[in-house]
Amino acid sequence: MLWIWIMIFFLSAYQMTLTNYFLVNPEYFQLDAYTWESDVFRRIALGEVLLGQEELDFDFLAACMVEKQFDLRGVKEEELEDWKIWKKRIEEQKPVEFQKLKNSYVMIFSDIFCFPIPASVRQETPFVEYADGFGDPRSYGGERMHEGCDLMGSSRPRGFYPVLSMTGGVVENVGWLEKGGWRIGIRAPSGAYFYYAHLYKYAKEWEVGEKIEPGMLLGYMGDSGYGVQEGTVGNFDVHLHLGIYLKTDHYEELSVDPYWVLRYSERFIRQADY
Repeated sequence: MLWIWIMIFFLSAYQMTLTNYFLVNPEYFQLDAYTWESDVFRRIALGEVLLGQEELDFDFLAACMVEKQFDLRGVKEEELEDWKIWKKRIEEQKPVEFQKLKNSYVMIFSDIFCFPIPASVRQETPFVEYADGFGDPRSYGGERMHEGCDLMGSSRPRGFYPVLSMTGGVVENVGWLEKGGWRIGIRAPSGAYFYYAHLYKYAKEWEVGEKIEPGMLLGYMGDSGYGVQEGTVGNFDVHLHLGIYLKTDHYEELSVDPYWVLRYSERFIRQADY
């Protein structure tokens, strides 16, 4: 019987040690090859410290996200000082998974050239407003979640605000969608898909496969959509719906939250006379 008690003792000790290991090193069990498909990753919760960086360091971003459980909102700069230690430790344990996570952030951020709505040189023109509405419920066409961020221009009529391409890339989809109205989808060079919906009209007659230059005028903000009939308008306030999608291991189109991407792109706001 003694050997049974000895076995139980060592198993208990092993369990306590393993539990403590996971508590002290949460990144080791959080990070795997499919982390970029998780809900916490999809939030892209950069926080103000990351926004304050002169240039986005993707090693820094990936290491901090893993260490801080993929939410850097409310984190102070001094709390991230050990990021190189975290990166080294993570890469020693899961080098492939860390590189894949880093590449996913590269895919989202590296092609950003400008904010999608330029600021007007005219003082009387108000700038657009937006909030983090990713995941909010939607009911048109059945219960679903909101897979984007809405930039509101409701203080001006449809067709007033110009919409710019945040990245370069290639037109992958264009034309009418029942939910999205007049929309255009751009595949950026690093792989992310940028979706601009509810347009009033296009800047030109776009064709699938056409090359898009960064900052190019795509069209004008509107309120089209929520109708089978092409040209349906007036079912909601004037706004631009921006969606960002990734092609992942298990999903052809997996949405990520554009809010912090937009916040990041504010450093690149362009100006226009309108």
